[in-house]
Amino acid sequence: MSRTIVSYWDSRTSTQKQVIKENLEERNIKKDKDVEELYLADKNLTECIDLSAYKYLRCLWLNKNKLRKLTCVANNFQLRELYLQSNQLTDVYGSLQHLTCLEVLMLHNNQLTKLDRLVKEFKKMQTLKILNLFNNPVAQEPDYRLFVIHSVSSVELLDRQEVLKAEQEAAQKIYNQEQEKIRETIAFGRRSEGPPSLYYPGKEQHLTKFVPPRRYIKPDTNTRDLGNSFLRDSPLYATTDDACNARRLKKSVTLFTTFDWAKIPRLEERRQLNTVFDSPEIITHVYR
Repeated sequence: MSRTIVSYWDSRTSTQKQVIKENLEERNIKKDKDVEELYLADKNLTECIDLSAYKYLRCLWLNKNKLRKLTCVANNFQLRELYLQSNQLTDVYGSLQHLTCLEVLMLHNNQLTKLDRLVKEFKKMQTLKILNLFNNPVAQEPDYRLFVIHSVSSVELLDRQEVLKAEQEAAQKIYNQEQEKIRETIAFGRRSEGPPSLYYPGKEQHLTKFVPPRRYIKPDTNTRDLGNSFLRDSPLYATTDDACNARRLKKSVTLFTTFDWAKIPRLEERRQLNTVFDSPEIITHVYR
């Protein structure tokens, strides 16, 4: 019985080698190092032999076979395109995560399950642009598309549909809520201090029109109104005008300088008069 099994596997291995050999002969490729593309689609394969000999392999077609597992690309680190659609794959965990150069990955029309486990395979694929997972059980899971877009941020085309910016933003709000909360408090490259309408509702202490930005009323730490950490740690002003003035003084200053030519005579008038005229007055405008 054991001899029968061994001979069966040997015959299948020799058949696969023969298929690869014929494929290379058709393209007149004689050396393993020259193999960059390998077409093994629609060959009725239930498994594929190890392809480690082809170290510079970039494109591999294994679609339309009967593959149940993938163990043939363990050392093909330079793969850019991998076509595995229309097989019988149920799990690819541990088979793809080392292929960090992948740009195109076709896995549709299989039997893939467990979405969380599947997307972990794509975590290190920073250059993956095109990904197909439709017609798999995983594609039926709730929020499948948004979860994949969030997990594989480099993907530009998912299931033959372009990934929209609105989808990326929606995925970010759902699956990265903490970062979204922080991002909403940031404006123009720095953390916002909150709207200038916030002021301390206690004792009023009217300030002058132009006040230093750090003059504020020290809040009473015992009051219940200051339980919010922002109100407790930020400067609180007596009125909204004081808060607006303080905010305005913190902004950068823009100077706009012009010459006042209105008081300078024209060329014809200069020729007729013998008096000496002053230089034009310089007018400077300050904007905040």
